[in-house]
Amino acid sequence: MEEKVKILAFIGAGAVLGSAATLAISKLLYNPLPINNQSVGNGYISEAVKLNELPGSKCNGMATSNPLTDEVVSEQLTRNIQFFGLEAQQKVTASYVVVIGLGGVGSHAASMLLRSGVGRLLLVDFDQVSVSSLNRHAVATREDVGTSKALCLKKHFQSIFPECHIHAKVMLYDSSSEEEILSGHPDFVLDCIDNIDTKVALLAACVQRGLKVLSATGAGARADPTRIRVADLRESTNDPLSRSVRHRLRKDHGIDGGIPVVFSLEKPKAKLLPFKGPSGEEENPSDYQIVPGFRVRIIPVLGTIPAIFGQVMASYVVTQLAGLPVQMEPVVNFDMDHYEILHQRLIEHEELLYGTAMQVEVDVEEVMYIAKELWHGRSARDLSIKDVGRAMWRSINELILVRWDKTRPASVSNLILLRFKEADEHESRSLEDIKEEEPDFFVRVTTVLKRAELEFGF
Repeated sequence: MEEKVKILAFIGAGAVLGSAATLAISKLLYNPLPINNQSVGNGYISEAVKLNELPGSKCNGMATSNPLTDEVVSEQLTRNIQFFGLEAQQKVTASYVVVIGLGGVGSHAASMLLRSGVGRLLLVDFDQVSVSSLNRHAVATREDVGTSKALCLKKHFQSIFPECHIHAKVMLYDSSSEEEILSGHPDFVLDCIDNIDTKVALLAACVQRGLKVLSATGAGARADPTRIRVADLRESTNDPLSRSVRHRLRKDHGIDGGIPVVFSLEKPKAKLLPFKGPSGEEENPSDYQIVPGFRVRIIPVLGTIPAIFGQVMASYVVTQLAGLPVQMEPVVNFDMDHYEILHQRLIEHEELLYGTAMQVEVDVEEVMYIAKELWHGRSARDLSIKDVGRAMWRSINELILVRWDKTRPASVSNLILLRFKEADEHESRSLEDIKEEEPDFFVRVTTVLKRAELEFGF
């Protein structure tokens, strides 16, 4: 009997200790430890944050309390603060972004903007979550099927970052809703619409209003994530949606580029599927459009690609909001054969001019960097970007790499890309002459070459 009493006593004591531990853990979870410089790293969280002394920031003219003064918020955004710095993250947190189109691309873009600490989001979409959209939507579950995409995102987002001011509008963007959607001076607008008429109208309105806008082109029927790029609308290739939007903007609104887009260099691997009506027979899809101009036929989609499109858009916007300069890889349609030709031309030019190629200090891969990254596949004297991207391969016939400073070796930080006639003229002049006669050109070239010097650690 005594033994049983002892066992029960031990069990009772264990239960009490377990309850106490559970309460202690719960208290820690709901009352996080104060954040200090050591936990965040490199001193990015200042004493002002810890003491809640940071002044309120302004978001679109409205005074708001700074969410970063909250310990939980600053801990949630620790990695961003470490990456950008506190001041830059404050700019992100004080920003207002509008996302129009909340499918596979838009939902992922909006989700990462939220997780990056954007303080105010407007989410716009007239459509509902369907079962078939679950293969690419950022947060929707089967329970959300049949509900508005905008309200679905707002519901999930409120549990991820409740400090964000989220407005959801279940509506179609058009001329009648333009003012309601684009007013309020957003810092950025994300166009994630897949309909040409609506897309063109939105982009034209943003340009006319002077709003920063980033547009997503076709993400369907593609499978290669390594071919996704950000560039000017003029440079997008292999994308029927881009081609149509480009044409319509130029024809109807006189807009010829100047809009950054996310697109894929990959050719679509599938076409729109034939439309079959209720009878099962192939019918005219326009007879079943709920909204005029909207696509009824389906294009096959690998869910990962629109998700990556959205992630790329969010990354682009957040770095812009934070003021972090990011050099996007230029779209230059050369292949390795073209770079090998440029390399061989350089060697032959050096031998002709100096009697030897011993001072050529670049290989084909470094020639690729020089031609693509530094000079974007065009002459250093060419300020236009009309020929970048489409048909760039043709220009290889008239380009050559030459030394900028003839007294230094042909290295990564001393080679410029010029047309043949420009190269001959360049060889006949001194740097002093160029500096005196063309100061703007001199500064531009030396700035580019300085970048190469820094990146290669010279």
